Amino acid sequence: MEFQHVNVKLFIENPEEVNLESVIPVFHSWIQNRARGELLLDVADYRHVHAGPGIILIGHQGDYSVDDTCGRLGVRYNRKAAYEGTNQERLIQATQAALAACRRLETEPRLGGPFRFNGHEIEVFINDRLLAPNTLETRKAAEPELRTFFGTLFGGAEYHATYDAPDPRRLFSVHAKTCQALDALDLLNNLTSVTQFSPTS
Repeated sequence: MEFQHVNVKLFIENPEEVNLESVIPVFHSWIQNRARGELLLDVADYRHVHAGPGIILIGHQGDYSVDDTCGRLGVRYNRKAAYEGTNQERLIQATQAALAACRRLETEPRLGGPFRFNGHEIEVFINDRLLAPNTLETRKAAEPELRTFFGTLFGGAEYHATYDAPDPRRLFSVHAKTCQALDALDLLNNLTSVTQFSPTS
């Protein structure tokens, strides 16, 4: 099966210390500076939506958000444009983009408090119900690719993957967690070691 429009969410360890309002000018600066060489267009504020998308940085190829969906704060990358290559390359591109955003936020001095990201937990969505409906058949077809990807991401450490119950109203998604002590930089290094392509192309 073909993966397109891959979404990745990485979770913030210290959500009680995060001031979402301080993210808005930081995202605007990413637009002005063309961060990561991408065409970034606008910032949308959804803080008024309970357990919603939070602050979204809207881009041409993909969106970034500090997202509170399901009541868990994290950084989410939503790949909107089609991406040429293999499924592994698509998964890696989206995850590298999300991790690079995490690293920028972790080292951003203008934020009211430090962002600390949980490097042993990740959620992956396929934001395309035609290519990947949330069914048992999709799970069976996707599992081999996802096992390969998580093995690379976690550096071969053991992990546990949990899938949502089949529901055509929800996106196909998987939540993976390892007991290995990892951070965002560890994950980024694991992915960088296996590919040389640009994560934003």
